[in-house]
Amino acid sequence: MGTITFWTKQLLRFGWLEARCCAFAFALVGGIAVSDRLPELPIARYDLVLLYGIALAVLARKLGWDSARDTAVIAGCHLIGLVFELVKVRMGSWSYPEEALTKIGGVPLYGGFLYAAVGSYVCRAWHLFDLRVDGYRPRVMAVLAGAVYLNFFTHHWLPDLRWALAALLLCATAGTWVHYRVGPSRYRMPLALSFVLIGFFLWVAENIATYVGAWSYPDQLDGWQPVSAAKFGAWALLISVTFVLAAGERRTAAPPPAPG
Repeated sequence: MGTITFWTKQLLRFGWLEARCCAFAFALVGGIAVSDRLPELPIARYDLVLLYGIALAVLARKLGWDSARDTAVIAGCHLIGLVFELVKVRMGSWSYPEEALTKIGGVPLYGGFLYAAVGSYVCRAWHLFDLRVDGYRPRVMAVLAGAVYLNFFTHHWLPDLRWALAALLLCATAGTWVHYRVGPSRYRMPLALSFVLIGFFLWVAENIATYVGAWSYPDQLDGWQPVSAAKFGAWALLISVTFVLAAGERRTAAPPPAPG
């Protein structure tokens, strides 16, 4: 019974930590959902969501959720996300059908917050789970993450290399372990597995975000449809970009292993 009680507590601790890591994303998507159901808004909904996202970022900094470094990483994710959105919307991959003042090239500026939320999750996880990474190859990962990011643009004109890049990422992360703390115990998992798991939950979040009107894919313009499962794989690759940004100069050396 003691073992069952211990693992139950650990599971609850893990769930609570994950919820805290997702606080920014929960608040952002929740705000978007509420804004879609508000009657007569004084300003365009996309503009309102932009102001809301900025307020959330300021609040997270004031509450001490994010350090100055975290804020810089999150801002970098926002900028990278906006560039990504500009290209993808131009290519017709998805759209933001509503009007707004803060819209450039068909993309509302709040769109970058969706990627900033992923950056916030990784930064929060680094603190709350006391992450350490063993066997991490920063230069190789930076090159591959850059190639993954570029491939999401270039595949519109050149051959799609995502499967080759996925294979290279598997090679680059072979032997790389993420060590994390839950309560009194430390655990570890392969970095590649963490990318897959995060990618899956981002795909779930994307289904929720499109359902509440954050953006729409072409097949959702006449009514919401589940997001293609192929996006799961895309997110599993794209999270490498966020991870490389967040890792930077952080302490990556793993502590001595402790049995969980």
